[in-house]
Amino acid sequence: MSKSVLIIATLDTKGVEAAYIRDGLNRLGIPTTVIDTGILGEPLGIVPDISHADLAEFGGITLQELQNSGTRGRAVERMRTFVIGKVKELYDRGEVLGAIGMGGAEGSVMSAGALMQLPIGVPKIVLSPIASGRHEFGPLVGTSDMLVMHTVIDILGLNNISETIYDNAVAAMAGMVKHGHVLTAPGPDKKYVAVTMLGNTTTSTMAIQEELEKHGYEVITFHANGVGGPAMEELAEAGQFVGVIDLTPSELVGKLIGGIHNGGERRMRRVGALGIPQLMVTGCVEFMVFHTSSFPDEYKNRPIYDHNPEFALVRLNTDEMLQVADYLADCANQSTGPIEIIIPTEGYSIPNVPGGVFWDRAADAKFEERLIAKTSNDIWIEKLPMHVNSREFGVATAQRFISLLNQETN
Repeated sequence: MSKSVLIIATLDTKGVEAAYIRDGLNRLGIPTTVIDTGILGEPLGIVPDISHADLAEFGGITLQELQNSGTRGRAVERMRTFVIGKVKELYDRGEVLGAIGMGGAEGSVMSAGALMQLPIGVPKIVLSPIASGRHEFGPLVGTSDMLVMHTVIDILGLNNISETIYDNAVAAMAGMVKHGHVLTAPGPDKKYVAVTMLGNTTTSTMAIQEELEKHGYEVITFHANGVGGPAMEELAEAGQFVGVIDLTPSELVGKLIGGIHNGGERRMRRVGALGIPQLMVTGCVEFMVFHTSSFPDEYKNRPIYDHNPEFALVRLNTDEMLQVADYLADCANQSTGPIEIIIPTEGYSIPNVPGGVFWDRAADAKFEERLIAKTSNDIWIEKLPMHVNSREFGVATAQRFISLLNQETN
């Protein structure tokens, strides 16, 4: 089969719309493969290239067994697994130019899960009415470079509004197919270093960037918001970086304690397994992050920093800081490559300064003692009397990282 753009939809309710998108792409000379993720009914106004029965068979069951999964949620989850596997298989066989997924809640989540299997640079668009308001974007985007288009109206029939949106989605896909490109492996003259950052560590990150550029390295920054860290780790596993400076490993706080910046179960464990140089810094490890609109009552008596109108930061207590220290030490101890830890003793974030709302030197000192005590003796830990977000700390961190790289090559 030649390469084509996949169109993924529940065709028992979105068949007419999928056909409109298919025909639009075909008119522009782009071949398509339509995949039906509908569970109950038959396709409306379209014949799929890969039917819902085909997907069920791919998953090792019959369509009837899928339909009798017990609950709607169970059936949707099984179909989601099947279409994810099918898209991955098609891409691995070299048959995918790009993909468009469409649907309401269940349909868009199923198709988005499949599109997330496609590497960075492979065009991917999700069309959904839930790409709006206060809906979570994680299920629609993951760590991918997804283009998410809000359909404005629900997906039910063709009209002037829906056709305008679908035409633009078709044009966007055609443009990306014809003029975009897939992420490639770095060339021999490219030396990329990954750095995690937040607004609380921007100044030091900029200094790191400037200093590393003097030595021929390019910095790739990742916003440590619960997605950036895992995305960085995925790209590290794909061989994009010569090393990592985890300047802002704050996403582990979301995993361990709470908050919306949750990097997941494997945060900070994946890079160490690769054997590449890694520098850990204790940036922003003393707070949780919450939406101001959904701030938990249990934390209202804690020190709170209003980061911006959307997000509020909450200071960790001593016991929670010790949990963070244990986790950091365990991640460092399991690393198979060159690794060092730097601790900025004059503050881990902007509000963590003398007189600042997060300044708690006693708690931070206990955290540092615990981290040092739990970390293997053969891992170098350096305490610098600087603030994490100072230019001087960024320069010192970059220089320490250069030294770590040189140790690996010697």
